[in-house]
Amino acid sequence: MSNPHPFPPRFNVVPLSEQLAEQLSSWRYEPPFDFYNWTTWQVMLELGIEFGDPDIRNRQYAAVTDADGDFIGFAQFFPLLGLTRIGLGLRPDLCNLGLGVPFVLAIVAEALRRAPGDEIDLEVHTWNVRAIRTYQRAGFVITDTYAKQTHTGLVDVYCMCYLPGEAQ
Repeated sequence: MSNPHPFPPRFNVVPLSEQLAEQLSSWRYEPPFDFYNWTTWQVMLELGIEFGDPDIRNRQYAAVTDADGDFIGFAQFFPLLGLTRIGLGLRPDLCNLGLGVPFVLAIVAEALRRAPGDEIDLEVHTWNVRAIRTYQRAGFVITDTYAKQTHTGLVDVYCMCYLPGEAQ
């Protein structure tokens, strides 16, 4: 579905506060996307995992808000040598509304701001056609396929690299 608004939505990438992190942990995606659901906020705090760890949250995670300041998604910026690997998620009720490409591009812009010389890539499950199409429209291309260990076992993923001239 295309964006019904005449102008692309404007998104801001801001620090992920503890309050927003707690909200994020409660987001629930419908199957088969429920694979992306987080554990409870209490467990994240107790184990100090992902954005439940204040240091990791401050260094790697960010909230994405819309022009009205509403929390609409998150990004993770994982620094590697000469590369920023991004992770991202749009609030479940906003998926499939045509917000994906501008959402992804706002996160790419922030990754470039944080590390201007870095390449940018991401990993996506090979079955997630909806996300793959969005990433391709935003300028990402598939560069590799491999099995990755997850909390549910091995899954096949594509590595996609951002090449701005490739936006569709």
